[in-house]
Amino acid sequence: MVLNSRRGSTSGSAPYPRRRMPPGASFYILDALAWLYAIPSAAIIRYDFQLDEINWVGCLAFVVFAMLLQFAVGTAFHLYGHRKRSDTGDFEEALTIASIGLTVGFALWVVSLIFGGQWGISRGMMLIATPLALLVMFGARYIARVWRERSMRPGEGSTPALIYGAGHVGGILIHWMMSDSSSRYLPVGLLDDAPGLKHRRIRGVPVLGSLDDLQFAAESTGAQVLIIAIARADAALLSRAQDRAHQLGVTVKVMASLENIMDNRIRGHDLRDLAIEDLLGRKQVETDVAEIASYLTGKRVLVTGAGGSIGSQLCTEISRFAPSELIMLDRDETGLQGALINVAGNGLLDTEAVVLADIRDSETLTELFINRRPQVVFHAAALKHLPMLEQYPEEAWKTNVLGTLNVLRASEAANVETFINISTDKAANPTSVLGYSKRYAERLTAWFGVNTGRPYLSVRFGNVIGSRGSMLPTFMRLIEEDKPLTVTHPDVTRYFMTIPEACQLVLQAGGIGQSGEVLILDMGEPVNILEIAKKMIEISGKEIQIVFTGLRAGEKMHEELVGDGETEFRPFHPLISHAHAEVLGPEQLNHDDFSLLLGKAPHASAGRRELSK
Repeated sequence: MVLNSRRGSTSGSAPYPRRRMPPGASFYILDALAWLYAIPSAAIIRYDFQLDEINWVGCLAFVVFAMLLQFAVGTAFHLYGHRKRSDTGDFEEALTIASIGLTVGFALWVVSLIFGGQWGISRGMMLIATPLALLVMFGARYIARVWRERSMRPGEGSTPALIYGAGHVGGILIHWMMSDSSSRYLPVGLLDDAPGLKHRRIRGVPVLGSLDDLQFAAESTGAQVLIIAIARADAALLSRAQDRAHQLGVTVKVMASLENIMDNRIRGHDLRDLAIEDLLGRKQVETDVAEIASYLTGKRVLVTGAGGSIGSQLCTEISRFAPSELIMLDRDETGLQGALINVAGNGLLDTEAVVLADIRDSETLTELFINRRPQVVFHAAALKHLPMLEQYPEEAWKTNVLGTLNVLRASEAANVETFINISTDKAANPTSVLGYSKRYAERLTAWFGVNTGRPYLSVRFGNVIGSRGSMLPTFMRLIEEDKPLTVTHPDVTRYFMTIPEACQLVLQAGGIGQSGEVLILDMGEPVNILEIAKKMIEISGKEIQIVFTGLRAGEKMHEELVGDGETEFRPFHPLISHAHAEVLGPEQLNHDDFSLLLGKAPHASAGRRELSK
């Protein structure tokens, strides 16, 4: 039994808990003692250690006056209020102490000018006492800060780490590590490529050289981890660091949250393992938020394929622009639940925000669109796996072609203001069933754009890093299961973009695209798949075999973003090209022509060339 009364406890512990003195009160006592030390010491110095010439009563009176004045001015400056212990000894507190000490010292000097003769106090005493008092105040806080930081340093179980980057980010990172006893890492050295920083110390941690000195630094300190503390480290720098660290068996970590760095807030979860995405050389995308908001805020927005990787992220991004209604449509109920969790924070699925429907069902789509009246539609629903569609081209026809036509017709019936069709680089000079089906979708979208006079347009981009079923997650799973990585050809290349980056540019495209256009997202330079496989194996630290399988049917060695005959220009955004798509009306759709993609007709290849126009 535990008694709640303050008078007793069955545990035998003290009835009244000890109360710890607030930091402000304890430091006022130290500051008062600083004047008690400074004024008599100043008198001894002023009178050349002739103690019999000093008026000790007058000194004591000035000490009492200094203590009272220190409390009054310090309270006015909030020096002795409820301050955090972590603020003790920081630059802002030092400025406050200096201001208060100089104010009190000046007041004492003025009093000594007026009444000093009566009390036997020389006016020069206060000029000596003030810096002495400030020295004690600063020293006490510095000692308190050093003691606190040492008591909070990581324990013996922490991993010794080298910090690459001795600038602002590196300083914040070291401060966090040195003042968090739960930190998994203990900084033992810094590396920086600036030659002038060598042999400097930051919060007691020495700069041991540049990245070229990694081997010396690791061997001399026993470091097991290299943490990149550079806010905008590019892929070339990260690759260089990874290559050198891998040779030494050192793990590389990077910062996960640039926002926390800028806010001087770093925690353990802000450090993560180096990922293959960091090494792909993607540039930071800058989007015009105002341009996006102008056509999304307050509008009814519908997303098809909302349960997929792109659709789900689109819903998350769109929700930030405060649409009046966000309608998430998919035939995958589990995918819809995931999208709802991202947007609403729950997966209850008892809301009209989620719609379980198939874009192949034209009647259901049209009824839904007329009833809900979306004003902006993002069409992300599609079948996308190239080898699968080579085996089952009819499915590509039903979903990517006829399904897109159903969504377009429903949008026209509901007077949708803006329609964005999510396409793929495989639609440029297509050679696969996937490419041709998406090319059809682009041309149908262009026809409806011309026919309605509204911005019905397509957005074309390449492989999306981390999307469901894409190459990188597949490689990661194979590595986790210690299985060989399968690469089609040693020279094959692909374009890559992150999911958030792709979605932000899609939203931007919706604000600048014109009727019937195909907007092409700049994917940077194509990346060699074999090099990605090698880097992922290197990061994993495992011995994984790479097996070459050969290019699959319909697959290109190198993808293209712009097709033959397409003229691109960039009038609005530096990473978005505009091209005009050839229109294809619904009455021109011919299943027999599309059947050429089955490869059964003797003139199949000629048919493919014709269909790509």
